[in-house]
Amino acid sequence: MLTRENAGALLTIDLDAICANWRTLRDLAHPAICSAVIKADAYGLGAAQVAIALAAAGCKHFFVAFTHEALLLRPQLPPDVTLYVLHGCLPGTEEDLAAHKLVPVLVSLSQLDAWTALARKLGKRLPAAIQVDTGMSRLGLSSQELAILTADPTRLDGVDLRYLMSHFASSEQKNNPFNRQQLVRFLEIRKALPSTPASLCNSSGVFLGSDYHFDLVRPGAALYGIAPSVGEPNPMKQVVRLQAKVIQVRTIDAGVGVGYGSTWRAPSTRRIATVAVGYADGYLRAASNTAVAYVGDTPLQLVGTVSMDTITLDVSKLPENTLGSGSLVDLINDRHPIDALAQETGTIAYEILTGLSPRYFRQYVGG
Repeated sequence: MLTRENAGALLTIDLDAICANWRTLRDLAHPAICSAVIKADAYGLGAAQVAIALAAAGCKHFFVAFTHEALLLRPQLPPDVTLYVLHGCLPGTEEDLAAHKLVPVLVSLSQLDAWTALARKLGKRLPAAIQVDTGMSRLGLSSQELAILTADPTRLDGVDLRYLMSHFASSEQKNNPFNRQQLVRFLEIRKALPSTPASLCNSSGVFLGSDYHFDLVRPGAALYGIAPSVGEPNPMKQVVRLQAKVIQVRTIDAGVGVGYGSTWRAPSTRRIATVAVGYADGYLRAASNTAVAYVGDTPLQLVGTVSMDTITLDVSKLPENTLGSGSLVDLINDRHPIDALAQETGTIAYEILTGLSPRYFRQYVGG
């Protein structure tokens, strides 16, 4: 059994901060409804714990990617909560979706036809949202499919249509003209279904202004502390703290190499701490010789190549005997947020979050 004592690292998840972030987004989007995207196990932080806390805070609409994610959550949430499945009704999932009162986001005419066929079989209307492609070319009805649907609206017979949706491609870049292009395209598509509530905004889209909010917004990343806009101060509270344990501290002489390939050599006598986290834990190998960790207010450079289970830090700045076996160093915290680690490793904070290891001992605070 994984315990605080036998784990190599501790991951603290602040449920109060997640709820505070949701309230910030809710207030910014008002009067639009603010939902929560909790796919991929709430971006790696625990979908059940996050959803229960957000439901208690007042969130009534949740989005996941797959049917099985919704099936796991359905019994843990109040009956007045609506669960949407972003990948729609993949073949063979239709009856599970209907039986458990889940709402598929239909992304193609074939999915729409399968859903209406089940509605006819059951003799009742079934709830669904429809996603349309406004330029991302990923999911949603294409222009050709929209033309077919517009020419034959009876294909919607049997559907209790909750929302018409689309998704931004570049909303984290506030000044990207493609945001306005997608909005104009979405407004044009809406003319075919003018009475249907609409949803366009992800986390970053919420910050583009009220013209983009429509009836429901769907934040995900910002709930978990990821900065919603590139190059601007992050208005969201930090949610995660990752602390890893020191295994050993050693002193090395000038010229001695550290780690696989000796990609870093000590320029003078240095103290090196070996820390119990590595790429098997989702701490990316790209952090080699670039990332930093913290002890208190002191930044510590990661030196050498990230290994499967360990990293090495130059701790020469710290007074001797500050660290020993079992001491904790901060890899992600308020001084070094997840966006900073992502920048150091040449990736996005989403990838860092969703890759957080099951080998971390997880502790939840708040909620």
